[in-house]
Amino acid sequence: MPFETIRASDVVNYIGRPNVLIIDLRDKEDYLKGHIPTAVNIPYCDLENEIHRLSKNKLLIFYCDRGHISLMAARDLMKYNYNIKNMHGGIMAYRGKLVYGV
Repeated sequence: MPFETIRASDVVNYIGRPNVLIIDLRDKEDYLKGHIPTAVNIPYCDLENEIHRLSKNKLLIFYCDRGHISLMAARDLMKYNYNIKNMHGGIMAYRGKLVYGV
């Protein structure tokens, strides 16, 4: 199943939806410094070990710092038939509200 790349400005349309899981692939320290509301932190290096946490019934939206890691993650998980969108430009391109801390 191919994945779609969305603009950072479009992610606000998915925040808080029950059928969407927004995943911040950065390390925990960067996540705590500011992340998209409702996003969960699964660092890219832990993604394969945490795959059991991801539901195939949800849309997964990946983002990272600039968009390269999230693109790799989308390609990695595409083979498992997840419904994935990659946020282009990462958190650096996002201009919406951020949540700080946990």
